[in-house]
Amino acid sequence: MITVLIERNANLQIESFTMSGHADSGPYGHDLVCAGASAISFGSVNAIAALCGVELDVEMGEEGGFLRCGVPTGLENATHEKIQLLLEGMIVSLQSMAEEYSEYIEIK
Repeated sequence: MITVLIERNANLQIESFTMSGHADSGPYGHDLVCAGASAISFGSVNAIAALCGVELDVEMGEEGGFLRCGVPTGLENATHEKIQLLLEGMIVSLQSMAEEYSEYIEIK
């Protein structure tokens, strides 16, 4: 199962997210849940870089199955708000996926 952990601060702003595990919803190379979750998360990270000019603090597992991204501190308010909006959009997409495929992905 893929577990997505969203970490928020006291103001409910996203500080980081971590995706870990494998969906195992199909054979290797044909796992649609894994492909979808990867596309959503990496698309969001790439959108933040392209649209906000900010590289998130990224950690990845060498064999896959682990991605952690943190929002850097000290950003201008407008940039920080854009990043938050993009990350909230990512969460909505992942939640939609989790509603359909709850046996393979969960959001915490």
